Amino acid sequence: MHVLYQCCCGLDVHKRFVVACLIWYTEDGKQHKELQRFSTLTPDLLRLVDWLQAAHCTHVALESTGVYWKPIFNLMEGLFEIVLVNAQHMRGSPWSQNRHQRCPMDC
Repeated sequence: MHVLYQCCCGLDVHKRFVVACLIWYTEDGKQHKELQRFSTLTPDLLRLVDWLQAAHCTHVALESTGVYWKPIFNLMEGLFEIVLVNAQHMRGSPWSQNRHQRCPMDC
């Protein structure tokens, strides 16, 4: 598999929480994945940003469902390359069954 980004993150945004799936590759090509859950309160979202910056994350995929993604987008804009993903485009794909198992696809 060709690696496009050394470190990226997929965010599954809900009204009260965000699930972040961070994926990174080591120099030997091994893939690593870490899931973390954050509340949508500003202090926790700032903790999410700090976590991503500490991991040297460069790209964030963000589901654009409803309006819940907007504050996160505004907070992260300029810090990361943000890719808005339309959830309807994921329907019917094998990844749409379990949101947290599909996080590599978001990223």
